[in-house]
Amino acid sequence: MMAPSRMETKPVIFILKTLLLLYSFIFWVTGVVLLSVGLWWKFMLGPYMLLISSGPTNAPYALAGTGAAIVLFGLFGCFATCRGRPWMLKLYAVFLSLVFMIELIAGISGFVFRHEIKGTFLTSYSEAVMWYNGYDERSMAVDSVQRTLHCCGVQNYTSWFSSVYFPASGIPASCCVTYVECSKAELKNATLAAHKVYRQGCYELVVSFIENNMAVIAGVTFGIAFSQVLGTSLACCLAHFISTNQYEMV
Repeated sequence: MMAPSRMETKPVIFILKTLLLLYSFIFWVTGVVLLSVGLWWKFMLGPYMLLISSGPTNAPYALAGTGAAIVLFGLFGCFATCRGRPWMLKLYAVFLSLVFMIELIAGISGFVFRHEIKGTFLTSYSEAVMWYNGYDERSMAVDSVQRTLHCCGVQNYTSWFSSVYFPASGIPASCCVTYVECSKAELKNATLAAHKVYRQGCYELVVSFIENNMAVIAGVTFGIAFSQVLGTSLACCLAHFISTNQYEMV
């Protein structure tokens, strides 16, 4: 079958070029979103992740790194589309395919992790409360959780009574409803402390908070991942038309 004439091909290539430029811009925006989510995860969810795992997680760095890479390749995609070089478009398509696989794996991992939180968080958080000392990273993470979510202890404030910290220092000040109204003596007195600290435990609040945010992260990642299929198809089609018809963009 004879290849389409140059005049017939020009409109097709123009349409593909326009669509790919639009897609590349959207792709660039998703990179900015992923970069922002990665930074938000690091600085906002960091304390909660530290309490779940034995050490800091690399997930937010991976997410931010992927976002930064997408920002760069989104710009490359716009450049490749304008230049109309088949090898550039094919390289762009390969990158989109790699990003699709990475984001798909990340989205699945995030979704699975969301459902495993309840099984691991109770033990880890209970240990953090038990061995709380007020100055190490896990202790500061506990303080951050209690201040942010307005809660105290694991199930409630009585969880602190069995901690190694309570006999000497009482309940941590991060449990206080109003910090200026909490004295050291009151926090060491179980009866008086009950009227000064948050009554709700942190376990259920933290689990709900992390589950909800992990669902958002996984959902955004899935949505962005499947958009790469469209971009890959557009890039391959444009490269094919340019190669077949030896069309050069000006």
